[in-house]
Amino acid sequence: MLSHVAIIWSLVPLTFQLAIPITLAAIGGTISERSGIINIGLEGMMLVGAFGGVLGSYLTGNGWMGVLFALLFGGAIGLVHAVVCIRYKGNQVVSGVGINIVASGLTTVLLRYIWKTEGISAQVTPLDRISVPLLKNIPYVGDLFHNQSPLLYIMLLVVIGSWFLMYKTRPGLRLRALGDHPRAVRAAGISVARYRYVSVIVSGMLAGLGGAYLSIAQNNVFVKDMSAGRGFIALAANIFGGWNPAGSFGASMIFAFSQAVRLNLLGIQIPVQFVQMLPYVVTLVVLVAVGRKSRAPESLGESDE
Repeated sequence: MLSHVAIIWSLVPLTFQLAIPITLAAIGGTISERSGIINIGLEGMMLVGAFGGVLGSYLTGNGWMGVLFALLFGGAIGLVHAVVCIRYKGNQVVSGVGINIVASGLTTVLLRYIWKTEGISAQVTPLDRISVPLLKNIPYVGDLFHNQSPLLYIMLLVVIGSWFLMYKTRPGLRLRALGDHPRAVRAAGISVARYRYVSVIVSGMLAGLGGAYLSIAQNNVFVKDMSAGRGFIALAANIFGGWNPAGSFGASMIFAFSQAVRLNLLGIQIPVQFVQMLPYVVTLVVLVAVGRKSRAPESLGESDE
C-alpha cells in the first residue's frame, strides 16, 4: 500500500511542473474572457513567449531577461488581438486563429534568421532552479521546494493574486460585470474598452510567461511549435474551471497529471502513439463531460460594447 502511495506521490512534483505553462495561459484566458473577449490565440501567445524567452536569454546571457522578453512579446501579441477585437470589432475567433497561425510561421522564420538552423535554436542560459531552506527537508512535501523553477512559485502567486483580484476587489467586480453586462458597466461611467485592453494584454503576458517556462526553465532552447497544443489545453482548463482562476488551476493540474502519467508510461510496452495521445484524450473527455454545464460570461464574444 505504501509503495503505491509513494509511486503516486512521485508524480506530484512533476504534475506541478507540467501545470505551470497550462495554468498561466488558462488564467490569462480567464481574465480575457471574463472581460468579454474570446482568446483562442493563447497557443500563439505562448509560442511567441517561448521564443521571446530564448531570444532575451540569448542576447543578454540572463534567464530573467528572457522572462522579461517573454512578457513583452506575449503582451505585444495580446495588444494586437485587443486592437483587432476592440478597436476594429473583428471576429474574435478568427483573430485568435490568425494569431496562432502567424505565431507559428513568424517564430520559424525568425529562428532561421537568427540562428541559421532548422527547427531548433542554440542553447541559452536557463533560469536557475531554487530550493527553499527548511521546507525542502519536509518529507514528501519537501519535493515541491527542492530544485524547482522559480516560475512554479510565481504561478502559485498568480493563481492566488488573480482570484483575490477577481472576487475581492472593485476592479475584479467590474471585470466580471464586463463579461455579463458591458452596457451596464458603460452606463456607470466605466471605460469598457480600457478594461478590455488591459485584460487581453495581461492575458497575452501570462501566456507568454507560460511559454518562457517551456523554453528557458524546462529546456534551454526554442524548438519549432514547442507549445504543442498547450494553449488549447489551457482553453479547455479555463472552460472546465468555470472561468475562475482557482478552477482553471485545478483543471490544469488534472491535465498536467495526465501528462505526468504519460511520461511514466513511455517505458511500458504500449504503442507510443497511444501514450502521447493521453493528455489530449483527457482534454476531449473533460470538455464533453462538463463543457455543457459550464456557464460562460453572457456577453462573451460580443464586439458591441
